[in-house]
Amino acid sequence: MTFHPQPRPGQPRPWAFPAPERSTLPNGLTVLSSRRPGQKVVAVEVLLAAPLDAEPEGLDGVATIMARALSEGTDKHSAEEFAAELERCGATLDAHADHPGVRVSLEVPVSRLDKGLGLLADALRAPAFPDGEVERLVRNRLDEIPHELANPARRAAMALSKELFAADLRCSRPRQGTEETVARIDAAAVRAFYDTYVRPFTSTVVLVGDLAGIDLEALLESTLGEWSGKPAERRPLPAITADDTGRVVIVDRPGSVQTQVLIGRAGADRHDPVWAAQVLGTYCLGGTLTSRLDRVLREEKGYTYGVRAFGQVLLSTPEGTGVSLLGISGSVATDVTAPALADTWQVLRTLAAEGLTDDERDAAVQNLVGVAPLRYETASAVAGTFADQVEQSLPDDFQARLYERLAVTGTVEATAAAVNAFPLDRLVVVLVGDASVIADPIRELGIGPVEVVSG
Repeated sequence: MTFHPQPRPGQPRPWAFPAPERSTLPNGLTVLSSRRPGQKVVAVEVLLAAPLDAEPEGLDGVATIMARALSEGTDKHSAEEFAAELERCGATLDAHADHPGVRVSLEVPVSRLDKGLGLLADALRAPAFPDGEVERLVRNRLDEIPHELANPARRAAMALSKELFAADLRCSRPRQGTEETVARIDAAAVRAFYDTYVRPFTSTVVLVGDLAGIDLEALLESTLGEWSGKPAERRPLPAITADDTGRVVIVDRPGSVQTQVLIGRAGADRHDPVWAAQVLGTYCLGGTLTSRLDRVLREEKGYTYGVRAFGQVLLSTPEGTGVSLLGISGSVATDVTAPALADTWQVLRTLAAEGLTDDERDAAVQNLVGVAPLRYETASAVAGTFADQVEQSLPDDFQARLYERLAVTGTVEATAAAVNAFPLDRLVVVLVGDASVIADPIRELGIGPVEVVSG
């Protein structure tokens, strides 16, 4: 038998996150593009400066309904015709609303980019917002809400937002609205929100893919360039204050065999110089199956299938006065809820007392930086990151510089950032589970006052 020689690894090729090219269309629309050879499916992201904070009082969810209604017919096509046209050119169109604004995503084969951009332009330029379609979307959204409330993870997230932020701040309330507010939304409200906030002057389009041989400027001017609107300034973001005084809130679910755990506090946005070290330290704490929290709670104690630590930007400003959510999440069996929390606190105490190891730091850098080229193999991944940078008022080279900073961040710096991110006296604990079983053991831990609320 003849054996072929074992393949030998080659030298790694230099890689850096790409920088986009910037331009502006005559109608004021900002354009970011990146030519990626071989990416035959073009990813397009449009960011509309229609933040949730701009929703009229009592109409939480109108931004979500508007986003969903953008593809429900235009001045050229009915809802059914629009869907059929998308299908004919092999395109998908999605939209969702979040705190920074509404994001519309298109993926289309490069061979049909002109057709796809034309349909996208129609949806942005002249959405029909038919009364019947808006009513259907409202009913669909009302049907979704009970399912979300029944989902322990979603319920925990809602409770944490309510606890951290003042009631008058939009980020304290469900992003897609409540049953009460969504029920008030009609086509007139959707049109009014669109007319007030959706315009090219405050919007950005991102395009990533194999654009070789395409006159992108001419193509954009003949499609998205037809979208018009009055000049306007971006709506200023509200000042965000948070109360992360240590405490425990139990959302009562009688008979629950598991407890959903969400531990969180408010943090700085991505402009903060500590962000890179915080990303690294948080990853060591709970970013993967081999992190400290998983090693203790999953491997040693068998309390959970997995627990994660994370940092998530909610709102970001050019001045760096935005807010992020720093959290630890997972689920445990009801009868070990208190021991699991006690061990979590012990992990954090040990981290503060002994610090991370160089091996933990090195493994985290390899996982975060070493696999980045794989993470950004698709055009949609690159486009999504460009869009995130725009939403968060970050420079175009932020992601590239972030990887550079991660690679040189030391163990001591990562430790300090993780310890500062999760101080034991500034953590709000939300537990979705059976209060009759878990409340008293949790009180005995002494990690903060305990409040029980209805599930």
